[in-house]
Amino acid sequence: MKNTNTFVVKIVSQQNSTWQGSVTWTEEKKVQNFRSALELLKLISGALDEGDIEAEGGNHEK
Repeated sequence: MKNTNTFVVKIVSQQNSTWQGSVTWTEEKKVQNFRSALELLKLISGALDEGDIEAEGGNHEK
């Protein structure tokens, strides 16, 4: 079974050729502000990595 993750990205402004806003991880009900597109990608990547670790931990505990 494949896990799905949903992120809602809200762009509030654009300064210095990049985005500022917030991202909501709907499954975990977490909201995080970001100051650049790179920071947005790092936040999403970190959330996905965190989910992978939790899924692996659940598979090892029997």
